[in-house]
Amino acid sequence: MNPLEAVLILLAGAAAGTINAAVGSGSLITFPTLLAFGFPPVLANVSNNIGLVPGGIASVWGYRRELADQRRRLLMLGSMSVLGGIVGAVLLLTLPASAFAAVVPVLIGVAIVLVVVQPWIQRSLARRRERRGQAAAADVGPAAMTATALVGVYGGYFGGAQGIILVATLGTMMTESLQRLNALKNGLVTSVNTVAAVAFLVIAPSQVDWRIVALIAIGSSAGGLLGARIGRRLPQPVLRGVIVVVGLIAIVNLGRS
Repeated sequence: MNPLEAVLILLAGAAAGTINAAVGSGSLITFPTLLAFGFPPVLANVSNNIGLVPGGIASVWGYRRELADQRRRLLMLGSMSVLGGIVGAVLLLTLPASAFAAVVPVLIGVAIVLVVVQPWIQRSLARRRERRGQAAAADVGPAAMTATALVGVYGGYFGGAQGIILVATLGTMMTESLQRLNALKNGLVTSVNTVAAVAFLVIAPSQVDWRIVALIAIGSSAGGLLGARIGRRLPQPVLRGVIVVVGLIAIVNLGRS
């Protein structure tokens, strides 16, 4: 790794941390950058995952106000994220690198559609709960927990656009604002990345390049704080539009890879 590559990886980490906090899919910046510099795919994925953990923690701190009264949700869904993240990390180290390549663009495409129709779905859910007299806390049920675990598996395996998929999925089950869902997403994605990082360190420490980890960690930490500030100030329709645009760019980039 020469000095120019180190600077570019640092900048990619900052960009990824910013995008992850505000929207999601920051790995689609850092991971291709590492591949372009000739790092093996599994090593790049593992090192990138570990490096993004501090950025995730920074984004959670930035959204701490929106998370203050969602601790029950974060605890219940976070347990499923941890479980899914462990399974995904093990799959990464045992399955071919191309195993999920075909399905990832499809998942992101479905997530984009869900983000677009999310307001209509949430209004329908709210009306249904009113008729049945259900409390808002009931949205953390088996469906939400199962969906969170499955997204966790995906996140532990690859992670690109994990945040977009998670926001879109939970948004169809919870009558919440996009900002509060985004805050919850940051907490759950960070849980996935953290447990996957621990699994990688235990199972395959030889796949960790600590130079990459350090550069991405520094960049993503700064980016996570910045992204939280940006994301919290975006009006909900604008944030929704940004998520759709970033998701479409992710699909195009994955199609070229």
